[in-house]
Amino acid sequence: MPDVGSRTVLAFDFGTKSIGVAVGQEITGTASPLAALKARDGIPDWILIEKLYEEWQPHVVVVGLPLNMDGTEQEMTQRARKFANRLHGRFRVAVETCDERLTTTDAKSMLFELGGYKKLTKDKIDSVSACVIFTSWSESQYG
Repeated sequence: MPDVGSRTVLAFDFGTKSIGVAVGQEITGTASPLAALKARDGIPDWILIEKLYEEWQPHVVVVGLPLNMDGTEQEMTQRARKFANRLHGRFRVAVETCDERLTTTDAKSMLFELGGYKKLTKDKIDSVSACVIFTSWSESQYG
């Protein structure tokens, strides 16, 4: 396993209909959005997730935790934790969670800056949110 600071990271923005995905590199502190995954009531196509793990071979995985603005948990927080636990159970790669408050807002403003309203499709927002989750997690690791 590479040293902390040079690992490949998969980041997920969990949702009940769509799960945003990004791949990040600690060494550069940057992430790239991947195609969002469809989900049925929060259940993804595990075969597609397995393909992501095979392709990117992440050393650590980050799942965004949707918290209320006051920091309290909600139903989606528990569902995101369950998703994180399932990822760890299936693939045996370290999974961490990261506060994702305001990531969707940040993702929308980033996409709007890049190309106006036409860039604001749901799957793009979810995967750019996953990029924001990676960035937030990365910054919390290294100050």
